[in-house]
Amino acid sequence: MVVAAPLLAFLPSPPSPVVFEVGSFALSYYGLFIALGIAVGTWLTGRELERRGHDGALALQALLFVVPLGVLGARLDYVATEYEAQFAAHPTSIVQVWNGGLGIYGAVAGSFLGVLLFARVRGLSVLAFADAAAPGVVLGQAVGRWGDYFNQELFGRPSDLPWAIGISPENRPAEFADAQTFHPTFLYESIWDVLVCLLLLWIARRFAERLRVGDVFVLYLILYSVEYLLIGTLRVDPTSFVIWGPIRGDLIVAGVVALGSAVLLLLRHLLWPRDRSNKDRRRGTG
Repeated sequence: MVVAAPLLAFLPSPPSPVVFEVGSFALSYYGLFIALGIAVGTWLTGRELERRGHDGALALQALLFVVPLGVLGARLDYVATEYEAQFAAHPTSIVQVWNGGLGIYGAVAGSFLGVLLFARVRGLSVLAFADAAAPGVVLGQAVGRWGDYFNQELFGRPSDLPWAIGISPENRPAEFADAQTFHPTFLYESIWDVLVCLLLLWIARRFAERLRVGDVFVLYLILYSVEYLLIGTLRVDPTSFVIWGPIRGDLIVAGVVALGSAVLLLLRHLLWPRDRSNKDRRRGTG
């Protein structure tokens, strides 16, 4: 028996990307889930800092550095790769972050710069703080990805799987105008991110005596980049960041980050003396 495609959609199209409007103010689901992601990530980072012998309140204090630079980096990343396609005709839309459009590697780079500045001001180890923050960061990403669902963006190729997502006609790429359900790549990424968070927390505890300062953060870079490579191949959202033919620049960046981070992790365990690592880990320096 053939079942109609709309019945296969496990997640129906959201009716609106806006939670509510009051006059000229509108609260979008995208912004709401970004804020929730930051809150969840900060909470977990505070817990990890306390477990490592630091003041958990440092996680909240670091937001003054991390959030502005993280958002700025994410937006600059997205605008740089999509300028011709989305912003050349309407440059004023560059500041409209609430409508979506953040680049993950720009966010990581900007946030790391924020951590670097905060750590310098407070006299903390940058890598030790990054290790404590990594599980919270990826958990925050898992929450934030649901903003893409309400914006009906970053979905995958057409699919008739039982968990496919219905996409409104106006949000479908022209070449898939007749398709009704698509891979919910935001959901795949969210589930992956939760699993990465749990894995990082387990590794940080199970292999504490063997880890170098910064290892947990490097593992985060590897695991997230592998996710981006695997799930990114499913996505059909238009992009101007194309290197050659169908080869997308963001996937190349993910591949370089994954491979480079894996090599870095291997080399630092082969070349960094264990006695220095253990001393630094106990002191919380790196």
